[in-house]
Amino acid sequence: MFDSLDETMKKDAKEQTSNSERMMLWLAVAAASVLVFGGLYFGVRVIG
Repeated sequence: MFDSLDETMKKDAKEQTSNSERMMLWLAVAAASVLVFGGLYFGVRVIG
């Protein structure tokens, strides 16, 4: 009868973004993660 909040949120998110937009978001998150962790690794290597 009623959808749960989780189901409603998933349905709303799916309607708002296309597959290409979601893929670009994941690529941006992956690139940012590589830059952050790469910077931390490089910083530790320079200090130590």
